[in-house]
Amino acid sequence: MPETAYALAFDTANEVISIGLGRLNAAACAVEPVAAVEVAAHRASNTQLLVRVDALLREAGVERGQLACVCVGRGPGSFTGVRIAMATAKGAAQALGAALVGVSSLDVVAWHAWASGVRGRLAVIADAMRKEVYPVRYALDDAGVHRLEADRVVKAQVAARELVDEASSGAAVGALQLTGDGLAKYAELFAPAGTLLPEELWAPTGRGLLLALQDAWRTGTADPLDAQRHNPAFLLPVYTRLSDAEENERIRLAKNDPKNLATGVQDAAPRRDQRATMHDTAVLNARPDEHGITYKPLDAAHAEDVAAMESQVMGSDAWNAALVADELPRADRTWWAAYASGEGPDAGPAAGSEGTSSARGTVLIGYAGGMVIDGQVQILKIGTDPAWRRRGIARQLISRVASDARDLGATTCSLEVRASNTGAQAFYESLGMHSIGKRPHYYSDREDAVIMEGPLQGVIGSSAVGGAADAKALRAVTEDAGIQESPVDVAGMTLRVDEAHDAQKAAQPAAHLERPLILAIESSCDETAAAIVDGKGNLLSDVVASQIDFHSRFGGVVPEIASRKHIEAICGVCDECLDVAAQRLGMERLTWSDLDGVGVTYAPGLVGALVVGVAFAKGAAWAADKPLVGVNHLEGHMYANKIGAPDFAPPAVVSLVSGGNTMLVHMRGWGDYRVLGATIDDAVGEAFDKVAKALGLGYPGGPVVSAQGAKGNPKAIEFPRAMMHSGDMRFSLSGLKTAVVTYINNERAAGRELNVPNICASFEAAVVDVQVKKAEMALRETGAPTFCLGGGVAANPVLRAAYEKLCKKMQVRLVMPPLSACGDNAGMIALVALDRFRQGKFYGLETDAQAHADLEQEY
Repeated sequence: MPETAYALAFDTANEVISIGLGRLNAAACAVEPVAAVEVAAHRASNTQLLVRVDALLREAGVERGQLACVCVGRGPGSFTGVRIAMATAKGAAQALGAALVGVSSLDVVAWHAWASGVRGRLAVIADAMRKEVYPVRYALDDAGVHRLEADRVVKAQVAARELVDEASSGAAVGALQLTGDGLAKYAELFAPAGTLLPEELWAPTGRGLLLALQDAWRTGTADPLDAQRHNPAFLLPVYTRLSDAEENERIRLAKNDPKNLATGVQDAAPRRDQRATMHDTAVLNARPDEHGITYKPLDAAHAEDVAAMESQVMGSDAWNAALVADELPRADRTWWAAYASGEGPDAGPAAGSEGTSSARGTVLIGYAGGMVIDGQVQILKIGTDPAWRRRGIARQLISRVASDARDLGATTCSLEVRASNTGAQAFYESLGMHSIGKRPHYYSDREDAVIMEGPLQGVIGSSAVGGAADAKALRAVTEDAGIQESPVDVAGMTLRVDEAHDAQKAAQPAAHLERPLILAIESSCDETAAAIVDGKGNLLSDVVASQIDFHSRFGGVVPEIASRKHIEAICGVCDECLDVAAQRLGMERLTWSDLDGVGVTYAPGLVGALVVGVAFAKGAAWAADKPLVGVNHLEGHMYANKIGAPDFAPPAVVSLVSGGNTMLVHMRGWGDYRVLGATIDDAVGEAFDKVAKALGLGYPGGPVVSAQGAKGNPKAIEFPRAMMHSGDMRFSLSGLKTAVVTYINNERAAGRELNVPNICASFEAAVVDVQVKKAEMALRETGAPTFCLGGGVAANPVLRAAYEKLCKKMQVRLVMPPLSACGDNAGMIALVALDRFRQGKFYGLETDAQAHADLEQEY
C-alpha cells in the first residue's frame, strides 16, 4: 500500500463522463477531494474516458501506483455507458491490484445535490430509454443522503403519476425536489410533482462519486483499502431488467400454448392461424447437463405438472395449477424448471413423477420461483422430484432464480423454511443465508417457519461472478486431449483451458522467459477468452469461457446477453490465464506488470461484446503502463493456422467460414490481404444455425447438423448450389437456407415424417460443393502454393475432407487449424498481437470497438 493512497472514481452511465480523484484518509474513513471533472461525451465515452482520466492524474501529480481503489458508477443508466465504465474499471483495478467499489449512479446524483446545498425530499429521475425512467426517492438532511427505495424501471408516465398522486394526497412531508437526466425528456410530465432543480444538478459528478464512496466506507458497505474484499471480478452493473430476449421469452412462456419442442406446433387444440416458425422450434432447446437434466424458464403449459409435484412434496401447502399460471406473466417474478428424459435416474420412470412428456420425452422434475420486491428476491417455491434428489437440482434452480433477480435489481435473498426441516436450513446456510427470525404457525399445519436471508452473491454462487477459484482442480484434469474441461464455472460458464494447443508443454524456469510476453483478449461474440504468448510464439495459456448454454435456448447468439456475460467472466478468465502461464513458466505468480503488452480484438464482431473486451484491455494496459495492441478478428483466424503448423507462412489462399463471415482471401504476406470474394447475404455458419433451428436441433447448428448428416444420404435431396457457376468468388447462402426451410415446412404440412439425417446431409453437401468450387477457382487464379482455413465452420469434418481431396488433386499444401482453434479463441489473437507488437503498431487510449473492419486496409 502506498504511503498516500488515492481513489479514482468515474461514471459514464449517461451522456456525461464524470471523474473524481480523492485522497483516502483511513483514520476518518474519509475521501478527501483532490480533483474532479465532468465532460459531455455523446456516444464517446469509450474514446474519451481514459484520455480524461490520464490527464486528470497528470495534472494532480498522482501516479497510477498510488491508486488503492477504483470506484465506478454501476448504473442504472445507458447500458452501453454503464458497461464501458464497468469494463474499464475492472481492467484498471485488476491490473493495479486495487479494490473495485461500485456505487449507484443515482446515489451519485443525489450526493451532488446534497453537496450543492439541497435538503429535504428528493427524487432522482434517470432516463431508461423506451419511454421509461429509473425513479428513486431520497431524504436529504445535514447528515447526508438517505435512500428510500430500491432501483426499479418504470414507464415515465407511471412514475410521474405516482409522484403527483403522492404530492396531491399530502402523505409526504415537505415539497419534493426533482433531478436526473430523465427530466431532459420528461420535465413537463414531472413538473406537477414538485420543483425541478437546476439542470447542472441532473447528472453524476466527480464530487458526487467521491461522496458516495465515502458514505459507503462510513456505513461499512465498502472499504476502499481492502482489495481482497473488493475483488474486481465480484462487481456487476445494475440492470433492473432482464435482456429483451429473456423478457420476450417470459411473455411467450406465460401463454398457455403448449408447443411440441421438436416441431414448434401445438400439441393440443392447435389454432388455425398458428404456423411453425424457426424460433418456435428452438426457443426451449436448452442444453442438458451431465445428468441429462435441462434447465429452462417455466412455461404455463407445465403449470399442471408443477401442481402435481406440489401436492406430492408440499402437502397441504401446495399451490394449484391456476396459482402457478397466475405467477408467470408477472414482471416481478422469475420461475425456472428442471426437466429430464422420460426415463428416471435409475433407468426407470421417475418415481412419483406426474409430468407430461413432450415429443422429446421430457418430464418436469423440479421447479423454483421468486418474487422481486424492494431490492430483494423472496423465494416463493422450490421443489424437486424425490427420485431425482442429490443431483444439485435445487442449487441450480435457486441459482437461476437468483441470477434473474439480480438482473431485476435485487441484492439480497430471503425465504421461509419449516422449523423441523434442518436439512433444508443447512442447505440454505451453505448458500450464505442465515436465520433472522421465525413466523409462528406459518404453515397450514401450524408449524413455525424459519426466516432466512442472505446476499444474492452467495445464492448465485461465487463462481457466477467471476474468479477461477479452484485453479488447481482445473489444471489437474488430464492433458491427453489437449483441452481441459474445467469443473469450475466463471460467470456460470465452463472454462476451457487449451494446453497451448500442443505447443511447448514442459514448464520452463522464469530465467528462460522469452520476451515479449503478450496477454490478448477476445470478446467479439459469445466466447470470453484470454491467452498469453511469449517471444517465440509459444502459447503459454489459452483460456475460453463459452456462453453457448446461455444462448442455446434462443437458437442463436443474443447480443445483449453476450455483452452481460463478458462483463461477468472477463476478470476470472484473465486471472486463470495468468495463473496457467505462471505454472507453465515455473513462476509462483504472474501479474499484469510482468507483461510487455496487452492485445485485444477491436473488430469485427458484435459491437456490444467487443466494447467490453476493448474497454477492459485499455483499462488494464493503462493501469499497468503497457502498450495496447488492436487485432482484427479475421486476421486472428488466419493466424490460427500457425497453432497447428508453426511453419505456416504466406502466400496462401484462406477460406474464412464462420457464423458471421464467409470469404476467400489471398494472403500475399502477413498483413497483406486481398479479399477475392465474400457472401452477399448469410454466412455459412449462420445457414447451419438456421437449418438446425428449423429442425429443432438446437444451437449451435454446425455440430448437430454435421452429426445428423453423418448418418444421412447427401444425394437424397437436391438443394440449390447458389452462385456455383457465377464465374466469380462470391457466395450466397440465403437461398439455400430458404430452400431447406421450405422443404421442411412442406413435408410437415403433408404429414410426412422428416428424415433429418438426409436433410442435414443434403444441405451440408450443397454448402460444401460451392465452397470447394470457389476454393479451386481461387487457387488457380492466384497460383498460391498453400490453402488454409479459419473460423468455426473450419471444424466441419465434411468440409475438411473435401478440402483434403481438392488440395491433393491440385498438389497444394493444405493447412488446417486444430479443432480447438477453429472457433473464437484468444490464442490466435495473441499471435497476431505478437507480430504487431514487434512492428510497433500500438493503439491509443481513444481506441474504440468497431462492428465492421476492412481486412484489406492496414490498421
